[in-house]
Amino acid sequence: MTREFIDFIKIHENEDTARLLLSAARYPDIDMPLAVQQIEGRRTAREKWPSLLECEEFLYPPRLNREQASSQAVAARRIASCMENMCTDDGHIPEFNTLCVADLTGGMGIDAFTLASVCKEVDYVERDANLCSLMEHNCCVEEVENLRVHHADCMEWLRQQAEQHKVFDLIYIDPARRSAAGHKMVAFDACEPDILRHMKLLQSCCRHLLIKASPMIDIDLGCRQLKHVSNVFVIAWKGECKEVAFLCENTNEPTLIHSIVTDADDHQYFCFTRAEEREADLYIANEVGEYLYEPNVAVMKAGPYAMLCQEYNVDALAPNTHLYTSDILINDFPGRIFRVVREVVLNSNTIKEAIPDGKAHVVTRNYPVAAADLQRQLGLKEGGSFFVVATTLGTRRIGFICQQI
Repeated sequence: MTREFIDFIKIHENEDTARLLLSAARYPDIDMPLAVQQIEGRRTAREKWPSLLECEEFLYPPRLNREQASSQAVAARRIASCMENMCTDDGHIPEFNTLCVADLTGGMGIDAFTLASVCKEVDYVERDANLCSLMEHNCCVEEVENLRVHHADCMEWLRQQAEQHKVFDLIYIDPARRSAAGHKMVAFDACEPDILRHMKLLQSCCRHLLIKASPMIDIDLGCRQLKHVSNVFVIAWKGECKEVAFLCENTNEPTLIHSIVTDADDHQYFCFTRAEEREADLYIANEVGEYLYEPNVAVMKAGPYAMLCQEYNVDALAPNTHLYTSDILINDFPGRIFRVVREVVLNSNTIKEAIPDGKAHVVTRNYPVAAADLQRQLGLKEGGSFFVVATTLGTRRIGFICQQI
């Protein structure tokens, strides 16, 4: 990468990339498609991989690979959570900097770089030759010396390691979740590679196996299919559930399910087992107290609905509402907290009287009308400091005006 190419990217990084492509003839010494790829990559990096911007020579892959790559925040949290919960045969957590790891689905390399920052050795395996070339370049400019790049089919490569009796401390795999037609896939046996078909090989080559799955996956089904799942990590970032990761180990202990929010200014965490959830009582409220609680998206995916009542001394509004209430403020509840201003009849006249400027956020839980539709029906515009919460208390449809704490 020449100085001229780097300077071109910096000068034009805020320009319309479609126009840049059309003006390629004006810059005969610039590989314009590659330059546009870098400009768009740097824009994505501002949100997903901010530390990469410090390296001017880092090369970003094509758009699809960037979209599929983990954010740095999610990758770091997943890997830290995995390693904090890995156990050796004697029950101890291993020293991170002694671990030899294989990332079998390398892609852009964010996960491999994150692993290399805390582990002894990392093998990056990728069947796309272009991505391998980019990774070799990026390892060089980022001065990452404990990472080896392998251009290979990951399962063929792993069979070669098995023939040499190689056993990794950890294997990480993130199977492709798009069909040939570009449709998103969820089930393990619909992804590439098929995890279930290769489980025997995978487990024979490692002490710990970490599998990244779709945020839409059925957690309990995934545990039954994979077997020996010690931990499940449900990770949310910026208000969206990004992934579910399964840590497989040789253990018969109950599976721990971790719900994790990893936003820079908001770290929320809750951990439980399915047995604890089955044994917990779901307390149902008779009325709504001063505070309403909405679990975060990671908790909602994990599903510890009764455990929330037990751990935080709150009552559920109804079995399927997934909103909770109390008269005492529970500051560490894993989700949004609202102070109830008043109960309200959900019609446009009442709402107009209660919220004269016509601006509010609308939340619906276990309510027959979607939030966007209810917002239109009530004549509200998005914004302001109030929240209109439409839900079910027991069997009664009910609405509240609230303010978020």
